[in-house]
Amino acid sequence: MIIDLFNIMIGMLILIIGVLIGVAFLTLLERKVLGYIQIRKGPNKVGFMGLLQPFSDAIKLFTKEQMYLNYSNYMSYYFSPIVSFILSLMVWLLIPYYFNMVSFNLGLLFFLCCTSMGVYSIMVAGWSSNSNYSLLGGLRAVAQTISYEVSLSLILMSCIIMIMDFNLLKFSYYQSLIWFVFLMMPLGMCWLVSSLAETNRTPFDFAEGESELVSGFNVEYSSGGFALIFLAEYSSILFMSLMFSLMFLGGYNLNLFFYLKMVFISFIFIWVRGTLPRYRYDKLMYLCWKMYLPISLNFLMLFIGLKIYLI
Repeated sequence: MIIDLFNIMIGMLILIIGVLIGVAFLTLLERKVLGYIQIRKGPNKVGFMGLLQPFSDAIKLFTKEQMYLNYSNYMSYYFSPIVSFILSLMVWLLIPYYFNMVSFNLGLLFFLCCTSMGVYSIMVAGWSSNSNYSLLGGLRAVAQTISYEVSLSLILMSCIIMIMDFNLLKFSYYQSLIWFVFLMMPLGMCWLVSSLAETNRTPFDFAEGESELVSGFNVEYSSGGFALIFLAEYSSILFMSLMFSLMFLGGYNLNLFFYLKMVFISFIFIWVRGTLPRYRYDKLMYLCWKMYLPISLNFLMLFIGLKIYLI
């Protein structure tokens, strides 16, 4: 029993280290792709073709001096990036490995709980800095994330009704003949756009609207705190790519093709950032409440009807 627990702990540690390395190279991929979109090189000095750039960035950020704000609510200001980072790593325990890991029978509920908790860390980070800009950024982020969580949950419910289980492993059984992206193409696209909004990515990055809010909710963070917020954002991008691959692109298989699909979805996140301008805030809310919510509700009713008819 103790050996099993020890194995699980070691497995989780390896998983977290793997996620952190993945995040490091995702930032490098983003800077390279954005560089080529803007017809320039991107980072190419540190190491061979800039491969060591993420590590030099990490060393630079974590060795910088930490600022202590006189007027901040210090404890919440200090701990909110740490909580955000821990939450974004906790979700990764959901990966339905066939060995050595925790098997979640109610994995999708755990996913919803963790993504909902992520809102609080952004809100507290924005509020506790005691800066008007960061407070505005935090408020925007909370409104946006909560709005898009509604449509995410409804799309997730359609998928749950298709497989009638909360376990992520079941997705691979039900997609052995046809991927869900073909059966629910509009829902898949809605999920992709909602996950862009959920992770505060361009064109929905109002929480960090550089042009109008300096840098949004993280304006008062530097060095380690900023690095942790950055890591949390990118690991949630990777996780959303993983969820899209699991739910719509054939489920979890322990092979290279699965990870290539996941990297391709992450690439789409970057591609969108390099291509599209930022939305207007009221248009963002309009898109969620007047388009995605009715679409996901209607599809949910359709799949419930299909399920009842087929049973």
